[in-house]
Amino acid sequence: MEIEKEKSLNFIEQIIEKDLEEGKNEKRVHTRFPPEPNGYLHIGHAKSICLNFGLGKQYNGKTNLRFDDTNPTKEEDEYVNSIIEDVKWLGFQWDGEICFTSDYFQQLYDWAVQLIKEGKAYVEEQSAEEISAQRGTPQMPGTFSPFRDRSIEENLDLFDRMRLGEFENGSKVLRAKVDMASPNMQMRDPVLYRILHAHHHRTGNKWCIYPMYDFAHGQSDYLENITHSICTLEFENHRPLYDWFLDQLASGDRPQQIEFARLNLNYTVMSKRKLLELVEGSYVSGWDDPRMPTISGLRRRGYTPESIRNFADRIGVAKRDNVIEVSLLEFILREHLNKITDRVMAVLKPIKLTITNYPEGEFEDIELINNPEDEQSGSRIAPFGRNIYIEQDDFMIDAPKKFFRLSPGREVRLKGAYIIKCEDYKTDENGNVIEIICTYDPATKSGSGINRKVKGVLHWVSAEKSIDAEIRLYDRLFNDEDPMGHKDADFKEFLNNDSLKVLTNCKLEPSLATAKVNDKFQFQRLGYFCVDTDSTENNLVFNRTVSLRDSWAKKRK
Repeated sequence: MEIEKEKSLNFIEQIIEKDLEEGKNEKRVHTRFPPEPNGYLHIGHAKSICLNFGLGKQYNGKTNLRFDDTNPTKEEDEYVNSIIEDVKWLGFQWDGEICFTSDYFQQLYDWAVQLIKEGKAYVEEQSAEEISAQRGTPQMPGTFSPFRDRSIEENLDLFDRMRLGEFENGSKVLRAKVDMASPNMQMRDPVLYRILHAHHHRTGNKWCIYPMYDFAHGQSDYLENITHSICTLEFENHRPLYDWFLDQLASGDRPQQIEFARLNLNYTVMSKRKLLELVEGSYVSGWDDPRMPTISGLRRRGYTPESIRNFADRIGVAKRDNVIEVSLLEFILREHLNKITDRVMAVLKPIKLTITNYPEGEFEDIELINNPEDEQSGSRIAPFGRNIYIEQDDFMIDAPKKFFRLSPGREVRLKGAYIIKCEDYKTDENGNVIEIICTYDPATKSGSGINRKVKGVLHWVSAEKSIDAEIRLYDRLFNDEDPMGHKDADFKEFLNNDSLKVLTNCKLEPSLATAKVNDKFQFQRLGYFCVDTDSTENNLVFNRTVSLRDSWAKKRK
């Protein structure tokens, strides 16, 4: 299949192209995405999803969705369902039925028995600590287990009794007999099976022994006819073991493991275990908290699947780990939202403004363009009258010279409407401004042809016809670029205490009364916002997706 000429091939594409040229795997490309159903997926998994499904599509091949469900103590159907939803939301569809490693438990067990019969596996009775100590160090070879030379008959008997549930958790494991002197610690008689008396979300209580990842993964790839098994760099030193198992058990075409650098974002934690800690400790409201880097959290916050796919494409595929600036992700999100969202007016911290020379009780329709970036977006009507709301921050009594907003004696334009002039203001008993008194120039209506210019343009909403909303202002969850990079500190010490601010009594233009969950808008001058899942017909709730400020592009000027 032809690749875009202007874009060079990454190293994985180069491997695939070479395989196709040599006729390997009958010129097939078959990838897979194999998540563990023990938590919600995050932005790092999104990169892997885009890569695996993207390669399958690019080469007219196939991509499987397979759940690596070999640890029943941590896996739940909730996680399975969330992962399915995430993959679909990102815009991908797997080939055939969804696969589960548990579909292959019987075959994996049979293969383990085969290894025992061939003298390549044995039942171990040492503790995990003893096994670890006996493995040695990368500089020093390990020592043989006292159980390594058990007879094949005894190993078969013990392994069968492990399967039947005769032994307690941790009392025995099955190990492969590989190479205790290998410089690669993964090859020093790795564990194949452990005992876990636990209910499995799919197989129930049928099994009480479960295969380890290293044994299950390559064989599952083989059973599914996967050609290119793409995983992250932490599995690079597992590749010799991946190949060793295939050497013992596979015939004909076999999968090839290829490693790439995982996604690391600054100001972010990318460990499911750490994210679970935040959820269980109620540091966030759940896996889909809009501050979380989970796909469900990003979706709820207002990210689009297109922006995440574009981000994955922009950062590319590397062989070495690096850290990507989260501001790049935000920049790419803004690029997409700028094209697709309607511009609307919302006042988050309202202050009343009265136009004294505008007729009382009268309103007029102000026509506003929905999105200047989209010619097909059309326009809408906003009611304008004597009483409006503007932002508190858009008024200052003693304003500096370069304050191009409203202050006594100064003029500004109201977006889409008229030029107004501040004549006076009112304060409460504490000196706080509670009302701004203005006049307007009827000849300066936008589109009237009168081209009197003023430097400031303010957004506004009608005081009488605006609607109320709750606005949640989200910021980065951590205030440190590398919250996991401090050896003597708990990563939670770097949580940003200002990562969520909730504003009530916000005022929105009436067109937003029909907004539905996940609808996205640009609140003019304020940022991009999305209707939250907590929103109801009587209680609109918006999340700030991202501000208008572009720190990533600014750094590169």
